[in-house]
Amino acid sequence: MPTRVRTWAPRGQTPVLVHRYAWPKFSAISGVSTDARLFILVRAGAIATPEVLVFLRHLLRHVHGPIVLIWDNLNTHRSVAVREFLQEHRNRLRVEYLPAYAPELNPDEWLWRYLKRVELANFAPLGLPDLKRELRLAVMRVRVRPRLVRSFFHASALSF
Repeated sequence: MPTRVRTWAPRGQTPVLVHRYAWPKFSAISGVSTDARLFILVRAGAIATPEVLVFLRHLLRHVHGPIVLIWDNLNTHRSVAVREFLQEHRNRLRVEYLPAYAPELNPDEWLWRYLKRVELANFAPLGLPDLKRELRLAVMRVRVRPRLVRSFFHASALSF
């Protein structure tokens, strides 16, 4: 179901969102950095341990210096393979876990809230390619607005 927000229309012409519900699931893993960069990996299906490892390797290649991961308690984040990877790279990767359910403390959750409620609001794709294309364009629009990316940290009340 598309994220619906208020919109306008000529009087007497109620806007209608047409949505097919006929495309398979895809998932994303993402992160925002304190220097206002945005990282995202989109895959068909669910994000599992292999995708988390691909994402972590990507971060290690593109972020210089130490990285602090602020994670929720997703099972994939605590898998044996992920723990071993983190141990191998303990000089660069450190994990801080959020409380059991505290999305308001996670800057990445604020990113997704913005993407869904602003960039992709009222967007009803006809298929998975449409959704992937529009998500990619939305991410590109966010990436060129560093103040917006920093605002996700301010909204989360984390201090850096």
